Amino acid sequence: MSDVNLQALTPEQIVRELDRYIVGQTKAKRAVAVALRNRYRRQHVPADLRDEITPKNILMIGPTGVGKTEVARRLARLVGAPFLKVEATKFTEVGYVGRDVESIVRDLVENAVAMVHEERLQEVREKAEALANERLISALVSTLGSASEGADESVAVPRRPRTEQARQRRQRRAVAKMLADRKLEEQIVEIEVESDEGFGSAMEFVSGMSAEDLNEALQDFVAHLQASRRHSRQVSVREARRILTQEEANKLVDWDSVVDTAVERVEQAGIVFVDEVDKIVGRGHDSGPDVSGEGVQRDLLPIIEGSTVNTRYGSVKTDHILFIGAGAFHRAKPSDLIPELQGRFPLRVELDRLTERDFVRILTQPDNALTKQYQLLLAVEDVDLRFADDGLEEMAHIATELNERTENIGARRLHTVMERVLEDLSFEASAHQGQTIVVDRDYVQARVRDIVANDDLSKFIL
Repeated sequence: MSDVNLQALTPEQIVRELDRYIVGQTKAKRAVAVALRNRYRRQHVPADLRDEITPKNILMIGPTGVGKTEVARRLARLVGAPFLKVEATKFTEVGYVGRDVESIVRDLVENAVAMVHEERLQEVREKAEALANERLISALVSTLGSASEGADESVAVPRRPRTEQARQRRQRRAVAKMLADRKLEEQIVEIEVESDEGFGSAMEFVSGMSAEDLNEALQDFVAHLQASRRHSRQVSVREARRILTQEEANKLVDWDSVVDTAVERVEQAGIVFVDEVDKIVGRGHDSGPDVSGEGVQRDLLPIIEGSTVNTRYGSVKTDHILFIGAGAFHRAKPSDLIPELQGRFPLRVELDRLTERDFVRILTQPDNALTKQYQLLLAVEDVDLRFADDGLEEMAHIATELNERTENIGARRLHTVMERVLEDLSFEASAHQGQTIVVDRDYVQARVRDIVANDDLSKFIL
């Protein structure tokens, strides 16, 4: 996350960016906007106090499907911060079988390494493509030159009785031109590439393995390293270009720099979204699953407070990672969390339940609205899909009604309703090429009203 990105984003601008994808939930947007802006402010305080300023972690309270995850995810994307979503119920306290909480930090670092690596690959892609092109030309000269006698004129490399050096230069120019003109895309060529087995094995090392698994993985890794690192492959020119470009780009990227940058980005800008926090709240029992749940809370505490976690990329400090907890808290209350953990989520934000009017806005306003997605998908089949206002209102009404009668899954209900409404059209799209299809109230009711009226059927289908 660059200082320039943060400097350009005031809390008001952050909220406006989030508004492009998320309807309502202004309180949650303001809370995360302030938390993000405080990171920029912290970078400009005196160095001796900078480490004393810790993130103000946030606890989002609200039912499923109201936008809790999306707020956190979009915030991270906005500034290119490493992001990880986890469910608190996936972890067990030390001594129980299951994932340990330190894997949160390890997974976050993995995400950061992949993010930085991809950024560096993009930076060197142009140079990598040029180097890959040279390797591809050499491979094609060898392939086409040896097959030029009696070969098709469209792919054979013409020859003239010149000196060997001049002939080779001419061959390369001819092949380079055909390559640039995309005349050899399906030509099979033999290329020599590095084996990625050793790297793949290395990527499988994960802290938290048992001693037996770690020992076995180490032996496999050493065996791969001892094996040959290069092998030949016969692929089309199109595929060879992709493989060679990737290989050259990896050579140009400084892996140590990638790791250093990724670790620093995690420590200074990482965001972890911990969902289902309410489901690890104990009920005051002395035995059973609640003991494990409270144990998970106690194991989470040092990570959220700030500690050092060993990963395969080195030690990572969690002091300045922003943790966003979330839960419906229907059966439990935030005050039921252990006191120490409560104190580590000083900002509490209650998200609003979505109304029927919100559903209409969700269907149309966001940049990634469902209606826009389906219009683009069916435009590929030359179908002009349009949504009438009463059609949108009917789908919103049906989604609201189903949420009230069955399980309330928030805006996710719109996906099932929309898919059911457009199921036949999506299947028969090729038969409607060149047509304009208008989804109005009658269109919606004809396809879902019977199912909605049947409680038993709607529970399974919608």
